[in-house]
Amino acid sequence: MNLWIFFLVIGSASWFLTTILRRYAITSSLLDVPNDRSSHLTPVPRGGGVAILITFIFGLFFLWVGELLGLQVIVAFLGASFLVASVGFIDDHGHVAARWRLLAHFCAAGWLLFWLGGLPPLVFFGFEFDLGWGGHLLACIALVWLLNLYNFMDGIDGIAGIEALSSSMLVGLLFLFVLGNINLSFIHLLMSASVVGFLMWNLPPAKIFMGDAGSGFIGSTLGGLILYSAHVAQQMFWVWLIILGIFIVDATYTLIRRLLQGKQVYVAHRCHAYQYASRLYGGHLPVSLSVLLINVCWLAPWSVVVAYSLVDGAVAMLCAYIPLLWLAWYFHAGEEEKSPEVGIT
Repeated sequence: MNLWIFFLVIGSASWFLTTILRRYAITSSLLDVPNDRSSHLTPVPRGGGVAILITFIFGLFFLWVGELLGLQVIVAFLGASFLVASVGFIDDHGHVAARWRLLAHFCAAGWLLFWLGGLPPLVFFGFEFDLGWGGHLLACIALVWLLNLYNFMDGIDGIAGIEALSSSMLVGLLFLFVLGNINLSFIHLLMSASVVGFLMWNLPPAKIFMGDAGSGFIGSTLGGLILYSAHVAQQMFWVWLIILGIFIVDATYTLIRRLLQGKQVYVAHRCHAYQYASRLYGGHLPVSLSVLLINVCWLAPWSVVVAYSLVDGAVAMLCAYIPLLWLAWYFHAGEEEKSPEVGIT
């Protein structure tokens, strides 16, 4: 199977399915209507993330037929994807109580951990630790957090797609050119290809939004890819945490600050650093492109040296996160808006 033809076919299918889903959303009045917590001005069709889900599952089937992935890995991703995306799809069309969404997210995380072998031993500052069952529990919580933070960070045009595309493509290329593992390269580039077709419709100004089904699916799948990668090469666990740094730092910093302020963290808001930045610079495009630039010029080099085992992963992650923490502070992440305004384009 030719890797680049595979990428082209999946990307084209994602673009075509997004086109169909956009028409469906418009005719079904499945629109994201702006409110005082929105970052856009006009109603926009939503639910385009389903195209990412369908093309990813379609690609998994071909990877299994081509004997590039085992059945156990396929089952892991299919089960978690179906559960998370189903709840998100229902929520996009109506409403699912937070407790039921959270239960589904924990079930999906447990499913991934079971089929992918749990959390592997990790190397911290040169020492290997096997955290056992405690590690599996922490990994389950972390997977649920990753799933939800991806939903929180899907608030302006293009940002969630750019993050998924750049992170999965980088890891796929590292598996291909640094570690020489074609199987892991294919599944990561499958995620990139599934996202790129949708992203062509979602770049500012967005013609369609991802929706909870799409953002939840991507967050869950990236979590599964982190686990799968770490079992094959332990340094790739740190590579993933580094390249996802913008989303991890912004969402976590915002959550902690709002918790310390006694805020109801499950209530919708627009207090993330990237949201403040988009209002400061008057648009979504500068911020989304800045995320891409930071990923390519700052986080990717750190990821590469870790993939080559030139620097300890935990040390590299701390170094990579320092300016990201400063950015979160600089843009007032987690600080309540003094006078909320209607969103911007």
